[in-house]
Amino acid sequence: MVAADAATGRSLPVRHFFPVLNERLRARLPADAPPVVVELEGRCVALVCGEAEYGLDNGFNLLETSTRPVRASEGGLLALAVELHQGLEDVHAALSADGAIVLNASQHPDCPRDLDWYRQVCVPRPIYRELVGHRGWRHWEGIDAKAQNGANVQVPVTDAARAVNVMIGLSAVQAALFANSPLESGRETGLKETRLTVWPRVFNGSTFPGDGMLTGFAPRAFLDLGDYFRWMFRPGTVSRSLPLGRRHDYKSAPTVILDGDPSLTAFLSARRWPGRRTDTGEATWLEPDTAHFEHSQIANFMDARLRYRLASLPDLPTLMRAWRTPEGLEALFEAHGAEIYVEGRVPGAGFPDGVLLEEAGASVAASMVMSPLALQWGLLQRLDEACCCVRAHGWQRLHALRERAMRHGLEDNEVAQLCREVLEVARAGLAPAERPLLDYAFFVLESRRNAADRMLESWRSETSSDPAKRLARVARRHRALRPSELGLPPAYS
Repeated sequence: MVAADAATGRSLPVRHFFPVLNERLRARLPADAPPVVVELEGRCVALVCGEAEYGLDNGFNLLETSTRPVRASEGGLLALAVELHQGLEDVHAALSADGAIVLNASQHPDCPRDLDWYRQVCVPRPIYRELVGHRGWRHWEGIDAKAQNGANVQVPVTDAARAVNVMIGLSAVQAALFANSPLESGRETGLKETRLTVWPRVFNGSTFPGDGMLTGFAPRAFLDLGDYFRWMFRPGTVSRSLPLGRRHDYKSAPTVILDGDPSLTAFLSARRWPGRRTDTGEATWLEPDTAHFEHSQIANFMDARLRYRLASLPDLPTLMRAWRTPEGLEALFEAHGAEIYVEGRVPGAGFPDGVLLEEAGASVAASMVMSPLALQWGLLQRLDEACCCVRAHGWQRLHALRERAMRHGLEDNEVAQLCREVLEVARAGLAPAERPLLDYAFFVLESRRNAADRMLESWRSETSSDPAKRLARVARRHRALRPSELGLPPAYS
């Protein structure tokens, strides 16, 4: 969520947000399960409770809410929509303590991306020191509150490779329907979806060129889980730092940077490897373990990626044998109780604003936040049909359509036709009561106008050439509305 000053629209690092949110959550949650406060360097960066983690992404100007997993048996998408809207109500209320709002934008329209601003607002996570200092990432390129609506759907282990292929292959649809970033640094970019250009810029000139190979649209579809991980950890890539212990939070655990910059595959094939600790700098030796394989799942930034957790860890020789066997990882993961989900990374962070409410009504506006997840859920419930769609259009053509969707959105007729085809598959994958959650996506398709188009209209209609007045107009018109302001239809309340 892009936080901004309510009066001016300027990017705003939150200061009072967490204490106020903590009070609000304590008043609402059971007394025996209060929120847990997470701090880094003496500053609160998250509140964790049973329903969600309310935290930050890379900066104090970029809020992040991660809801708990909701099962189909609990009410599925509709139950999640209710929890989501309650959480958003709390977030909006707490932001008022900072005089702040959430923008209906997937990056701030006019915000610096230089090192001075980065040092002011970056969350002090240890992993960022490695990424910037050791790997040479231009991490500040994303410090203007680049925000996504992450759609995460669990899939059977045996379907995981096909599921991630579908979500990567159909990224043009997600980019076109949910584009929300036509402005950057106070100017029009010529794109409807600018946010997705961040990764080539982050990796421009990085120490290890292999980092940039693991972004965006994969060069081909994956055959199985083994193929997916062989591609991710292949020669030419360099392992990220690896934890000393078996399982820790990947953003803050004590880790070891390996000497000689090996790929993860090379490291796992060795008896042990020298390196240095990221917390103390002292030299050490690290013995390969299955936990290092599991930990390294976060090492790509594709349009969709697989996330998983094993209930138990097999020994490393067993893992390596399974990895070399067709569909061997699927069998091994199932035997060790894997829970695996597809993390969709393309949809920009969209929230209902007054412009959308006026144009489309409450039902469409209320469905906006849930539409990316409903799209992904629906497609993965009709995985065979979705795979047929990917094969029919062809991988390279779909890649080309992704680039056209980022630039032209629904103005491109072929992109619009693909959106129509895919939305019908997704709609068929939803239960009748869930189908209204796709109302926003269908509204964008039929109107051929996405959130980027609506923002550009607001930007261009400001008669003053003063950038501050333009930004204030955008903030006024595209302030995210509280769920209670929408007059929610029954499905959401």
